[in-house]
Amino acid sequence: QVQLVESGGGLVQAGGSLRLSCTASGRTFSYYPMGWFRQAPGKEREFVAAISRTGLGTYYTDSVKGRFTISRDNAKNTVYLQMNSLQPEDTAVYYCATCQIFGSMKVPDFGSWGQGTQVTVSS
Repeated sequence: QVQLVESGGGLVQAGGSLRLSCTASGRTFSYYPMGWFRQAPGKEREFVAAISRTGLGTYYTDSVKGRFTISRDNAKNTVYLQMNSLQPEDTAVYYCATCQIFGSMKVPDFGSWGQGTQVTVSS
């Protein structure tokens, strides 16, 4: 239900970093756990990371553990994804979404979605 807008994507070389932002229009942002997904051309949408309402709880897909960090600033209605040590296989459109069932990595358990932001990692 909340409107989400992602930003911060771009082109980086392998080993570089990007910080994605997702800003919500609703004033009930702090109520929702939030997540990040990504989708490469020809591939299914893949879970990346999620964060609890307070920011104290997080979980990640195995391929990004130790490299990506999800965080949030409820006062700014924003969730972030800090991406370090980027690899070409990280190339995808990245989407943020509200989370309806915290702990899930499944698309149907996430609600409102942003339009996505492109991340391209070159060799």
